[in-house]
Amino acid sequence: MTTAATDAEGSGAHPRFAAALRELGLGDVVPRVRRFPEATRTAAEAAAAVGCELSQICKSLIFAADGVPVLVLMDGASRVDLDLVREALGAGRVTRAKADVVRETTGYAIGGVPPFGHRTRTRVLADRSLLDHPLVWAAAGTPYTVFPMEPKALIAHAGGDLVDVRERTS
Repeated sequence: MTTAATDAEGSGAHPRFAAALRELGLGDVVPRVRRFPEATRTAAEAAAAVGCELSQICKSLIFAADGVPVLVLMDGASRVDLDLVREALGAGRVTRAKADVVRETTGYAIGGVPPFGHRTRTRVLADRSLLDHPLVWAAAGTPYTVFPMEPKALIAHAGGDLVDVRERTS
């Protein structure tokens, strides 16, 4: 079955994301994209499909900082602390972006947003918790696909600033 979300190589990666990988010199990642019959829309679904720890999933979340989209990369087991994001950005107000803003900014639907290869360039914050594992898995542009990458490389290719924006549990 061929869909618009399947690239010519059959990896399952969204064509825009597969092209972004190649443009970044990461063409070797395209064949490592894994497509699952069940959705990997949430971190829990992705971890179950891959067979990894929840914290090995890299969530790509779009927020609005004073109305400007910003991407936050967070491990799948943690939540983003909006006050810490606000402080890191020097913003007055940070809110979760609405679905239409996510699609307009990234070119992807919520649940399939990859850490890079977006329609527009945004500021990227990457939580240090991603560095707790030698390999993390992130969305490959669809709610059914993920790819593995060393977290330092993923953060570098996303142009991310390493920060501590994870919500602390008491």
